[in-house]
Amino acid sequence: MMVRNVVMVMLFVTVIAPIILYTDRLGSFKVSSSSSGDDFVEDVTAVAANALTGRLNLLPQESSTTLKEPVGVVYSDNSTNSYPETKGSSAHPNHSHKDGPSVDSMEHVSARVLSTTNDQNLSQTDNPIRQVTQTLEQGNQFMSDLDAKGGGASEQNIDNASQTTEIKNERQSTQTSSRVDQRKPKKTMTEKQNDETAVPNVRVRHLKDQLIRAKVYLSLPATRNNPHFTRELRLRIKEVQKALWEATKDSDLPRNAYDKLKAMEQTLTKGKQIQDDCAAMVKKLRAMLHSMEEQLRVHRKQTMFLTQLTAKTLPKGLHCLPLRLTTEYYTLNSSQQIFPNQEKLEDPLLYHYALFSDNVLAAAVVVNSTVTHAKDPANHVFHIVTDRLNYAAMRMWFLVNPPGKATIQVQNIEEFTWLNSSYSPVLKQLGSASMIDYYFRTHRANSDSNLKFRNPKYLSILNHLRFYLPEVFPKLNKVLFVDDDVVVQKDLTGLWALDLKGNVNGAVETCGESFHRFDRYLNFSNPLISKNFDARACGWAYGMNIFDLEEWKKQNITEVYHRWQELNHDRQLWKLGTLPPGLITFWKRTYPLDRSWHVLGLGYNPSVNQKEIDRAAVIHYNGNMKPWLEIGIPKYRNYWVKYIDYDHMYMRECNINP
Repeated sequence: MMVRNVVMVMLFVTVIAPIILYTDRLGSFKVSSSSSGDDFVEDVTAVAANALTGRLNLLPQESSTTLKEPVGVVYSDNSTNSYPETKGSSAHPNHSHKDGPSVDSMEHVSARVLSTTNDQNLSQTDNPIRQVTQTLEQGNQFMSDLDAKGGGASEQNIDNASQTTEIKNERQSTQTSSRVDQRKPKKTMTEKQNDETAVPNVRVRHLKDQLIRAKVYLSLPATRNNPHFTRELRLRIKEVQKALWEATKDSDLPRNAYDKLKAMEQTLTKGKQIQDDCAAMVKKLRAMLHSMEEQLRVHRKQTMFLTQLTAKTLPKGLHCLPLRLTTEYYTLNSSQQIFPNQEKLEDPLLYHYALFSDNVLAAAVVVNSTVTHAKDPANHVFHIVTDRLNYAAMRMWFLVNPPGKATIQVQNIEEFTWLNSSYSPVLKQLGSASMIDYYFRTHRANSDSNLKFRNPKYLSILNHLRFYLPEVFPKLNKVLFVDDDVVVQKDLTGLWALDLKGNVNGAVETCGESFHRFDRYLNFSNPLISKNFDARACGWAYGMNIFDLEEWKKQNITEVYHRWQELNHDRQLWKLGTLPPGLITFWKRTYPLDRSWHVLGLGYNPSVNQKEIDRAAVIHYNGNMKPWLEIGIPKYRNYWVKYIDYDHMYMRECNINP
């Protein structure tokens, strides 16, 4: 018994006591080594995250106030401590080692960080994360050897090993940082901005996509059988809808939109996990797609119909104005109804304008804008032709508002007795039974997709009077034809001095877009068209045209127009309108003007080049969005309204406002 006690005491002194002593020192070594490794991993992670955020993030870069976690660091699902706290916890010597991350946890974090860098150019030896991991593994192996020897090494050896490991870590940290800095792309400020805006408004699109997915999940049986998930999904839908509201770009979103996006994504992930029938979801999505396409088709048709209806409808103010003017005109005596300077109407040496319109206010803008920019207004003569309903109103307006020294003539088209159905094929066609059926049969109107061809202007002979200019002005040599939806911005007298080189029509060509070619206006499947014209030829613009009436008479242009109108009695060569027969009638008889004379598109195109508008002599509101209608493009309205005096008595009485 005594021998056993002696042996146990010796065993305790020689084996157990050294183990306890060295275990305490080894614990402090592990804490120091782990702390150094943690510091280095944080440094490398920060460098990698800052250098490669452009390729890590699909969404635009978040501000520091929004993202509370370092970019690029991925945490394991079972981690209990946040990574940034590791450094702080290991900085205190009294902190227990089991409170910090284990070596396995550090390897897991390092591996996840390495995967997020996505840099294929880093080799195994140059990878900073792998070097840190290898250093930790070497330290673990060294400690295992010590334990195997049973404390054979002295405390000095352990301290030297710890110091050597720390120095090696510092060197590797310095080398790795320099390598990362060398590999970090150096971008200019412009390139950084381009990276941030590579995908515009991605959050708005993502949120809208989430709404669609959420609504699909709500309609599936698996979701309806899960009331808890259904409530959560409905709540997320309301949150996202509130965040979107009327936002069209990311800057319109509220500050918490990113949080709503993440919350919805988590809910959708749950929904994906509970769905067991992918075929049902695919079928539902296809049904929704077909339904959306059908709704889009219906809405487009309704939009076209309403736009055409609005373009045809006369606003209340513009309906009131001619009635008010007509009433005032018939209160005048015959001497007060005469315009001054009537002797200038047939002087071929002056500048003559032809304007055919039934819109009093539009005609006033054309005359006012032209006179305003004319160098010598006294040499300008305006010939306005209107219909019987607006004849008195048109005369009254210019009697009350004379255009300075310029000369005005207002004529009634009903007084042109030579213009009848026996002379003009188009008049005969407009009164035919087929044309009446085309315009006034309800069932035909519903089935015809070409609603623009049902505009009443195609039934008005005022629209076709442009083909009879020599008959209207028999004593003039040249006349400038202008539409009533143009605004003049410069002096136009230079047009009369142009040499048209034997051509009849001087016009600006419209070759910029494919829909301005001949094949967009004429039916080239008909041999009469295909044999006589080029489908890819440039069209030209009606609305501001200088016509040589002498050449017109020599080349018998009116007869050419009549012949083609008779061939198109069944509308097989072209639909209604004046541009298609104009392209045919003046084929190879049109002189191209410089584009600065006439700029089009202000009645349908919101993206007309501003520089072209500023330098244009005439701007044209061709299209449905006329400046006197509510649907007019707002940014172009000022060019038109500045030539109207809205304080005029008649304007106030009819409540016409800019």
